[in-house]
Amino acid sequence: MSNNYGLNKYKTTSVTTASRGQVLLMLYEGAMKFCRIAIEATKRKDLAEKGKNILKIQDIINELVVTLNHDVGGDLSRELERLYNYMIEQITVANVKNDPKPLETVLKLLETLHEGWVAAVNQVGKSGGDAFAAAAAEKSNPTTVNMAPPGANKPKPTGGK
Repeated sequence: MSNNYGLNKYKTTSVTTASRGQVLLMLYEGAMKFCRIAIEATKRKDLAEKGKNILKIQDIINELVVTLNHDVGGDLSRELERLYNYMIEQITVANVKNDPKPLETVLKLLETLHEGWVAAVNQVGKSGGDAFAAAAAEKSNPTTVNMAPPGANKPKPTGGK
């Protein structure tokens, strides 16, 4: 039996016993880790390593999209979905063009979101509530930073006059 078995068992136990907020943070941490690896692999022109890690980032972001609850999160969950879709677009551009810059943009977004969720999870830990509800309440605070990509908040044409 190898040491990897024990480590994998520990990781599985950590995830299955973690709160929803802790799992969310783990997802962000994984995405940031794989994004950093993909950036370095892109710079080294290691296409296999880049591709492997880009798939991992996309899987995590897709999981984040699937777990959004628009009934509870309202505008916040819709904005997060748009931001996640923007990240997927940037990851695709980075992959196709072999350019690390879009990945660096995604990494900055992930880091900022992670920082916000850490604060929400810590706040919830003190109050015993729901991290997403806490983040939605924070969103209603006028001092909250808008995380949407440039142009994302522009109203869409309605097709009328």
